[in-house]
Amino acid sequence: MLFFLLPLFGAIKSESYPQKLSDEEERMYLLRYANQKDEIARAKLIEHNLRLVAHIAKKYENTNEDKDDILSIGILGLMKAVDSYQVTANNKLATYAARCIENEILMHLRANKNKRNLVYLQSPVAMDKDGNEVELLDLMEDKSIDIMASYEKKAMHKDLDDALKTLNSREYEIIARRYGINRDSQTQKEIAKDMNISRSYVSRIEKRALLKLYFLLKK
Repeated sequence: MLFFLLPLFGAIKSESYPQKLSDEEERMYLLRYANQKDEIARAKLIEHNLRLVAHIAKKYENTNEDKDDILSIGILGLMKAVDSYQVTANNKLATYAARCIENEILMHLRANKNKRNLVYLQSPVAMDKDGNEVELLDLMEDKSIDIMASYEKKAMHKDLDDALKTLNSREYEIIARRYGINRDSQTQKEIAKDMNISRSYVSRIEKRALLKLYFLLKK
């Protein structure tokens, strides 16, 4: 799971959901995001609908899928709902978002079901004389999987670097400090003290930046 989901994911895990927005507040944030692409308004709409993700995810607790994966996919569905919702629509955001969240989870479940029929290089195929599993990769002379893994890692780092460049200077500094990008990581309290701003302001900027990064990387 990408670390950019952690602030939202953590809120669901701890069941510390923000209060549901009033109709007037929701309308205000929807208009701000639709007309101005206000990222703070977008973040508010997402955060205040996390309870909906948790509620829908519970329907799939009896599947073979990891509960945390279902929650993260549900959050992605909520993000897509906020981004594609039309303020002129007759239905409420929650009604539209519920369909998007459920569709995203169902697509994930179907995709994983198809993957179970694939044979992976790491699949165990036998046992050696010491009782250790022998993987398919161990029986192949060509160990090119290491080259592939190296290539994928480099590509992932490039995508992350490109996404980080889209942040403004303050967003980048806070993300770099929080997650130890080319420096030691810091707590929100330490960042607030160093930058002479409030801890709550650090938290708001961090959440906004993480949402930007997650959306860009998921594309």
